[in-house]
Amino acid sequence: MRIAHHLAALAGRTPADLVILERTVKGRPGLMARWEGATVAVYAFDVVDDRIKSIWAVRNPEKLRPWTGIGGEGAGAG
Repeated sequence: MRIAHHLAALAGRTPADLVILERTVKGRPGLMARWEGATVAVYAFDVVDDRIKSIWAVRNPEKLRPWTGIGGEGAGAG
C-alpha cells in the first residue's frame, strides 16, 4: 500500500508529456519512461503469484543508452 501512495504522489508531479511504455526488461515485465524523446527511466518487476515482490529502477543516463533507440528497444530489452 505504501508503494501505491508513493506512486500516486509522484503522478501529480510528472510532466504532461511523459510517456510510459510497457516493455520486457531483462526477461521481466517492465516499464520505460520517455520524456521529450529521451528515455529517462526503465523499471523491471519481479512478480510472484500475481503480486509485485521487487522493483528495479534505472535512471542513470549512461545505463539508459541501450534504451535510446527508436521505440526504446535496445540491448537492455528482453
